[in-house]
Formats: sequence, C-alpha cells, structure tokens
Amino acid sequence: MKKQTRRKFSAAFKAKVALEAVKNQKTLAELAREFEVNPVMISQWKAAFLENIAAAFDRGRTKEEPDVN
Repeated sequence: MKKQTRRKFSAAFKAKVALEAVKNQKTLAELAREFEVNPVMISQWKAAFLENIAAAFDRGRTKEEPDVN
C-alpha cells in the first residue's frame, strides 16, 4: 500500500478558486467537483481571500501616509 501525500496548491490556484467562490455563480459543491478540491478548503480559501483583499490596495503606501476613508 502506497502512502498518500497531501497535495500542495499554488497561491495562484487558490486565488483562482477563491475568486470563483466569491462570484457566487456556482455552489461550493460544483466548484469542488470542477477543481477537485474539498468544499471546506474552498470556503477557507474564500474567507482568507476576503480577509486579505485590502492588501491589494496597500502597495507602495508608507506608514506615515494618512488613511483616508
């Protein structure tokens, strides 16, 4: 019997799947079948994606710059 190892997914793949989940065009079960990933993983990636999405707009900003809302 061969020992099964965990699959490792790239950040780009996780972002792609999370973005599809955020779009809400397909259910988590449909996305899980399509990408061959557990639906729980997709929901975790989606949560992490939404939690860190603001970082995309923080590039180049220094701590001294005021945060304008």
